[in-house]
Amino acid sequence: MPRLSFGSWVEDAVDWLQSNLTWIFDFIKTVLGGMYDGVNAVLGGGEPLLMAGIFAVIAFWLRGVIPAVATFVGFALIDSLALWDEAMATLSLVVVAAVITIVIAVPTGIWAARNSRVSSALRPVLDVMQTMPAFVYLIPGVMFFGVGVTPGVIATIVFAMPPGVRMTELGIRQVDSELVEAAEAFGTSPKHTLTRVQLPLALPTIMAGINQVIMLALSMVVIGGMAGAGGLGEKVYAAITQLQVGLAAESGIAVVILAMYLDRMTGALNERVSPLGRRAAAKVAAGARRLRFTHYKPGTAVAMTGVVVLALVAGGLNIAGSSDAKGSQADASDVGQGQKINMGYIPWDEGIASTFLWKEILEQRGYETGITQLDAGPLYSGVARGDIDFQTDSWLPTTHKDYWDKYSDQLDDMGAWYGPTSLELTVPSYVKGIDSLEDLKGQGKKFDGKIIGIEASAGMMGTLNKKVLKEYGLEGEYKVVSSSTSSMLAELNASIKKKEPVVVTLWSPHWAYGKHDLKKLKDPKGAWGKGEEVHTVAHKGFAKKAPAVAKWLKDFKLSEEQLTSLENEIQNAGQGKEQDGVRAWLKKNDGLVDKLAPVPGGGGGSQQGKDAGKTVNMGYFPWDEAIASTYLWQNMLEDRGYKTTVKQLDPGPLYTGLAQGQLDVQFDSWLPTTHKDYWDRYKDNLTDLGSWYGPTSLELSVPSYVKGIDSLEDLKGQGKKFKGKIIGIESSAGMMGTLNKKVLKEYGLEGEYKVVSSSTSSMLAELNRSIKKKEPVVVTLWSPHWAYGKHDLKKLKDPKGAWGEGEQIHTVAKKDFAKDFPELTGWLKDFKLSEAQLASLEVELQKGGAGKEKESARRWMDANPDVVAKLAPVS
Repeated sequence: MPRLSFGSWVEDAVDWLQSNLTWIFDFIKTVLGGMYDGVNAVLGGGEPLLMAGIFAVIAFWLRGVIPAVATFVGFALIDSLALWDEAMATLSLVVVAAVITIVIAVPTGIWAARNSRVSSALRPVLDVMQTMPAFVYLIPGVMFFGVGVTPGVIATIVFAMPPGVRMTELGIRQVDSELVEAAEAFGTSPKHTLTRVQLPLALPTIMAGINQVIMLALSMVVIGGMAGAGGLGEKVYAAITQLQVGLAAESGIAVVILAMYLDRMTGALNERVSPLGRRAAAKVAAGARRLRFTHYKPGTAVAMTGVVVLALVAGGLNIAGSSDAKGSQADASDVGQGQKINMGYIPWDEGIASTFLWKEILEQRGYETGITQLDAGPLYSGVARGDIDFQTDSWLPTTHKDYWDKYSDQLDDMGAWYGPTSLELTVPSYVKGIDSLEDLKGQGKKFDGKIIGIEASAGMMGTLNKKVLKEYGLEGEYKVVSSSTSSMLAELNASIKKKEPVVVTLWSPHWAYGKHDLKKLKDPKGAWGKGEEVHTVAHKGFAKKAPAVAKWLKDFKLSEEQLTSLENEIQNAGQGKEQDGVRAWLKKNDGLVDKLAPVPGGGGGSQQGKDAGKTVNMGYFPWDEAIASTYLWQNMLEDRGYKTTVKQLDPGPLYTGLAQGQLDVQFDSWLPTTHKDYWDRYKDNLTDLGSWYGPTSLELSVPSYVKGIDSLEDLKGQGKKFKGKIIGIESSAGMMGTLNKKVLKEYGLEGEYKVVSSSTSSMLAELNRSIKKKEPVVVTLWSPHWAYGKHDLKKLKDPKGAWGEGEQIHTVAKKDFAKDFPELTGWLKDFKLSEAQLASLEVELQKGGAGKEKESARRWMDANPDVVAKLAPVS
């Protein structure tokens, strides 16, 4: 038979869908993610014991006193296991998936019950949905929606759908046909026959189907955890992959408690909504002689009142708790300002260690963090899509080569933080005569023909199967057993205890070499390749999203001693306490956080200046370099403990305020030309602290599409083309005086052109409008200015030098400034920005928009973390 390329057809279809229907997948992801977030905010937002009380009241209403007490105890146990947040996340996922499934399944089942053709068509579809391995659903889920909640919800819906449809159809078909015929005989419409006869009688069967939907949804939590859905599934998955028996038992108990609660409550709900169920419950209660109080169930109004009261109390405590948390975060650091950073990791020791290290560092720096454990495939896919910001365990160029080749266009390599590494096969030292890969040949029986491997998705497994075995003639004699890192280590540990021969895949560095006496099998043919580097990989655009973090990651390095000691500290801390291990390690490595993640100012951003506490009153007029430099210094001074005020003024009032001492300093004096008049008038009451940028230039500019106008001389006789206008800026600006009194006169443009005084923003708006319409326009501009980066413009040459020579931008302060602010005076005298620095700062402010200048300047500082230390050094 010829090879049927069914798989390739599926891949082609998936590629087409990814290329053409991304907007649909994004919409679905947004909707499902929003539903999940909303439910999780309600379930996970309250005080755990109060929420446990709400669940207990619901159990009291549905089943009675004893189930209510058992419910409270069960949920209190989940809280005591420190798994409350994970349990509520899992419950939220189940609720969202179950509601969507029921909304689809019940109408579909009704349709199938009333139409035999629909039933016949649905049956094979439901068979496929129910028998297809649930893991398969995760593959398109991750590819279309990325890692996170959405693929878990989608897989759960597909997996849980069949029983809901089948039981609904079965329930309606089992309704006595004579009852249906009787209803029709009395003239009941098909709609009312369904709602008043068939559905009430089929309700017990339908509720049983809903119960199965919920149970199947809960059974998917572990599989959802593999796709990054979080909750108890992630805990169970972590326990499986890391062989953490204790965590597995605790997480499993939490899942069992949720399952029992949901099963009992959905089963009891039938008694409340079904006439037959209420009748049966009433008979049981009437027949009870002993402990009648245990059969008491409060009315719906009473139960609802209890739920509402507890919910209001829980919500109030949650608001109070949120306020407290906000305050503590603000006190710690404002570097990240609560920005969310999502990290992912493969359950390899160096990945766990480095990820939890950065979790702790980022939280100390004011960021909010999320961590997801995934296999290599979903992890790289998640980073490429931007669902995960970065991961710290890319082994390149060999182990993760396939993933890098596939996703490299969507990833940024932040550099290697550890290396070189080595891949190897390893045996215990008591295995004599096996010292090299060559020695394995002919010894297969000694090792039961097995080499114990790790995750099949790991690149080193591909290298082992495709190259190492072939190079040393081991194919056929040995079978590489794919498992997981934790399973491989467990097999190694069990074999050592029994003194049995075993050969496993390992790598260096690894803590196993410190725990056991092992031999790395030599590789004389170099089949494993050269040692690798462990890289940090982020999604495209991460450096723009979090520039400070990107800079820290690019400079991140750990020595072998540091990494192994960190891994051992985490091992000692135990399962589920990785961050505690990191904190203990950081205490032994004092100052490392400041080295790895220097706050703005190269680790000195939070250091106080000598004059901390003094208030510096700054002024500026709305020119881009003035806005940029002023808000830059506002941030830096506040980092140094100063207080600041900022006022926007026109140049005249600004210079007057400085001369009178009402303002302390401004950063945008263009000298010796543009602001000559102000300087000449007030210089006896001012202090020039020196220039921080220059030389500048003043010019008239036109869009590049305006042909034949390259010089000021070319403007003569072309007034009609520009409607006789030159678009200017503020009339108080010195360059406007130079333009009117000198430039126009020098080039004979008086009378032909009128200089329109407006404002800088109005001039730029007119320039932008004219460019959109491809209309000729001539405007006043200066260099540097971000408009030259945004538009394709021509600076008109000035062969006669009418504009004068380029100027310098000075910092000018009040007369007694040096006496009042000696430390700051020293900083400002040394203040310099390059053209690239100023341009990038201005661009950042443009992106941030009006009203967010301070925040935008802070982002620029985050991207240039050494700027504070250089511009405002503190001894």
